[in-house]
Formats: sequence, C-alpha cells, structure tokens
Amino acid sequence: MPIRSASARWEGNLTEGSGTVKTGKGGLQGNYSFKSRFEEGEGTNPEELIAAAHSGCFSMAFSKGLADAGFTPTSVETVAKVHLDKTDAGFGVSRIDLETVGDVPGIDDATFQKIAEGAKENCPISRLLSPGAAISLSAKLA
Repeated sequence: MPIRSASARWEGNLTEGSGTVKTGKGGLQGNYSFKSRFEEGEGTNPEELIAAAHSGCFSMAFSKGLADAGFTPTSVETVAKVHLDKTDAGFGVSRIDLETVGDVPGIDDATFQKIAEGAKENCPISRLLSPGAAISLSAKLA
C-alpha cells in the first residue's frame, strides 16, 4: 500500500503567524492561521482536514458495505463535524458527529442503519480517531 503524506509550513508566532497546508500530490491546499482555527477567520485548519478525511473515509466504507450487502448506492453524502474543545489539559478533539444521507434503491431503513453503523466502526479513520474522540452517527435515507 502507498504511504500518504501532507505538509505544512508555519511562519511567525502562534496568534499573528500564518501557514499553508497541502496534500502530498497537491489535491488539497490551503492557508491557515490562528483565526481560522480558533475563531471564524478565513482559511482552513487541522480539524477541517480531519473532518474531510473522516467524511471521505466513511462514505467510501459505507458504499462498500452497501455493495457487499447487494445494494448499489446512487450516492452517499457525509458531513463530519469535528469538535475542538479546551480542557484543563489543553485543546483536544472530543467528538466527531457524522451525518450521512444515502440514496440507496431497494434498501429498508433497518438494513441501512446496520450497514451505516458498521461503516462508522470500521472505516480506517474512525478506527484511528475513536480511542480519543466519541463518534456519533446520524444516517438517513434520501
């Protein structure tokens, strides 16, 4: 399996500095800053990148689970909401809420929910993040 990479460059101090992040093959690239991470400033931040990775991983795992069960999804759309919280120990990601909508012809809701839960538990990014963050799932049929 290939090894994936990304890089970041930061210039200046924490509150007034700024940086750029990019994926190894350049598919994603963005600016980030204190304001984009801890306030509502323009640019991206590490938590958004985690959300992008988790929503992408989950959507693929869910699609595979559906196909393995004999259902071909028309689409799976997932939003991941990463919660960065400040505690006595410092900042940390405490929770990730996955919200997915699947357009899956011929499936009943109980089967849909079971496969969605399996994808949440087994996608590689969920397995990576779940020891440190609670992961919730809201799955709806389109």
